[in-house]
Amino acid sequence: MSACVPTRAADPNRTERTHPPHSPPPAGPRRFRIAGADVSASIAVFLIALPLSLGIALATGAPLQAGLVAAAVGGLVAGRLGGSPLQVSGPAAGLTVVTADLIQRYGWRTTCAITILAGLAQLGLGCLRVARGALAVSPAIVHGMLAGIGVTIAVAQLHIVLGGTPQSSVPDNLRALPAQLAQMRPADVSVSVLTLALLLLWPRLPGRAGRLLRKVPAALVAVTGATAAAALAGLRLPKVDLPSWSNHALAGLPEGPVLGLIAAVLTTTLVCSVQSLLGAVAVDKLVAGRPGLSARVGRSRLDRELLGQGAANIVSGSLGGLPIAGVAVRSSANVHAGAVSRNSTMLHGVLVVIAALLMVPILELIPLASLAALVMAVGIQMVSLNHIRTVTRHREVWVYAVTTLGVVSLGVLEGVALGIAMAVGVALHRLTRTRITHEEREGVHHVHVRGQLTFLAVPRLSRALHLVPHGADTVVELDGSFMDHAAYETLQDWQKTHTAQGGTVEITGRHPGTRISEPQAGTDCRCRPWTPWRNHQCDGPQSVPVAGKNPDGSDRSEPHPTGSGGASGHELARGISAFQRNTAPLVRSELARLAREGQRPSQLFLTCADSRLVTSMITSSGPGDLFVVRNVGNFVPRPGEESGDDSVSAAIEYAVDVLRVRSITVCGHSGCGAMQALLTSEPGGARTPLKRWLRHGLPSLERMADKSLPWGRLAGRSPEDAVEQLSLTNVVQQLEHLRAHDSVARALDEGTLELHGMYFHVGEAQAYLLTETEAGGVFDRVRESDLTA
Repeated sequence: MSACVPTRAADPNRTERTHPPHSPPPAGPRRFRIAGADVSASIAVFLIALPLSLGIALATGAPLQAGLVAAAVGGLVAGRLGGSPLQVSGPAAGLTVVTADLIQRYGWRTTCAITILAGLAQLGLGCLRVARGALAVSPAIVHGMLAGIGVTIAVAQLHIVLGGTPQSSVPDNLRALPAQLAQMRPADVSVSVLTLALLLLWPRLPGRAGRLLRKVPAALVAVTGATAAAALAGLRLPKVDLPSWSNHALAGLPEGPVLGLIAAVLTTTLVCSVQSLLGAVAVDKLVAGRPGLSARVGRSRLDRELLGQGAANIVSGSLGGLPIAGVAVRSSANVHAGAVSRNSTMLHGVLVVIAALLMVPILELIPLASLAALVMAVGIQMVSLNHIRTVTRHREVWVYAVTTLGVVSLGVLEGVALGIAMAVGVALHRLTRTRITHEEREGVHHVHVRGQLTFLAVPRLSRALHLVPHGADTVVELDGSFMDHAAYETLQDWQKTHTAQGGTVEITGRHPGTRISEPQAGTDCRCRPWTPWRNHQCDGPQSVPVAGKNPDGSDRSEPHPTGSGGASGHELARGISAFQRNTAPLVRSELARLAREGQRPSQLFLTCADSRLVTSMITSSGPGDLFVVRNVGNFVPRPGEESGDDSVSAAIEYAVDVLRVRSITVCGHSGCGAMQALLTSEPGGARTPLKRWLRHGLPSLERMADKSLPWGRLAGRSPEDAVEQLSLTNVVQQLEHLRAHDSVARALDEGTLELHGMYFHVGEAQAYLLTETEAGGVFDRVRESDLTA
């Protein structure tokens, strides 16, 4: 029996692709491989997730298997489909209060159905691409919500720690606490105290042995130690009880009032989504702190993360699991353990499945008091002193406090609503907090407006303006960033009336509709941000057009500089004046903070002294962000040689060892005069300071002349000319010089520093980043789509 093989008709115009006789055979399909770092990270996360999942299930009143189901689904489904590769999802402490309330009101099967509906809502939100909008919620509200949930968890679990049963709300738990203290069970308390002591002391073990032991998660050590101690002491305690999986309750049809179910779905969706999205952003920050990992992993795609969380909640609810969200403790452990891909998250889910099926006898030895102490410690940690200091510094402590108290006393949804109302009230208060003063100095009346000038401040503005006598010289100083139409009309009407009565009015500061650092819009002013000084034609002391003829017969229609300083002096003075008037009020508080705290830049930026290279503009950085070193040719002289240069070496040492910068960037640019001078310079001649400095670029010339090294490329194309080629080669060469500095080499070995090469094309206003140093220097465009989620 012969097999039928379909044949293809010969096509005379078709050329068959054949391999040369001596070429290797085509590569087969790529084999699936898991990096060793992902395997070790997954084990670390699994050891943390196992006791926490059981503890959270205990705190909610759900079947204990529900915590294991949620942990497994979070690792496998959210880990595979989510947009944050290194975020670990599962049953989160932030969902404990919400889930416990749902179970008490509607029962377990309806709670699972609510979890499914919340997952569907998350899928809808992800399809609508609103994930970024969720981050618009004030951090004070989010931190206050988590703090309120943490207080609720801690107070409830305290009853289990003492050997009792928690009540349904925080007020009830507080009222029942004295009676519970009088009836506490010493065995439960002793196991709980041992668990808390191990949790507290294990991360603080000293010495080299302590560093090795600390690699074992403290949560696992605490629960294991308490379980072993209880078993050795023969204590009779309530322990984990995992019924047979055949009796595990799955989701049922939702039962209850429609409005109540809708509110429950909205609350679950809100808490799951916000916690997961904020967790993804936090993971991005952790990834950015690991040199070389950010380029491999990439930033989180928040809309995809929302879709992944929605799918995970649908699966978890269908299988009888708890609601799922991103978990900060497990995610940070995943990053710090060295994970490099989403395989670690998924493998941790596989380990949870294996444990749930094969480790039931071991899990049933764990005392409930130990799990309660573990969850209580997590709840206490959710009240972060760092968050309180942050919201206090930003004057949002009332928003934080109202949200926390609302969650504790009323519930999550009600507390968040109160927090939003409080945040709106604070914003309105700031909007109306405008100071308007009037004073007379040397016969000139000054009306000073500090803050936003809106219709709410119009009555006070009118009172201050009417204190100015008729015919007086007046200066109105607007020290704010916004003026609405009502305030604008009030000010303009008064100005017209006052000038008609013989007075003068000069309005300084911000005008309505202008942007930061933008000068006042006048009839003869063509100045805009980044306008070159030589093109400024603003009215002011720079120049005065004079008609007629000069005494020498020349045309007097040309503007002549006034004052003794000349045009350049007036340009400088006018620029400083514009800064003091327009920009200083906006940055004063930030600069005051930097003055108090000192400089803490994140990177050293070493670039050319070319006047066209504005580092703050091309990096979108502000005060305190960059430690900038500029010199002709962006050279990094080799250390330890006669040709070395102590000024650049000192800056590098100071930035790395004192300021602890996380990265160093060497930035070249197009049309570099130093590169032109290197190419055209002839040996011999006078040894001027410039020629002596340019000798630091000779290694770049030699590198470009070396035929064994490939030439650098710019976004896939060859350089336009020799100057551009030398500029690219020079960036690569200076990065090699950087590695020769002791401080840089030491930081690179410790993994605390990254080196970057950059090229800025002035004419194209386009930045390029060096991506392959080993290939001779491949510079790729920096596109927004590569950086955003």
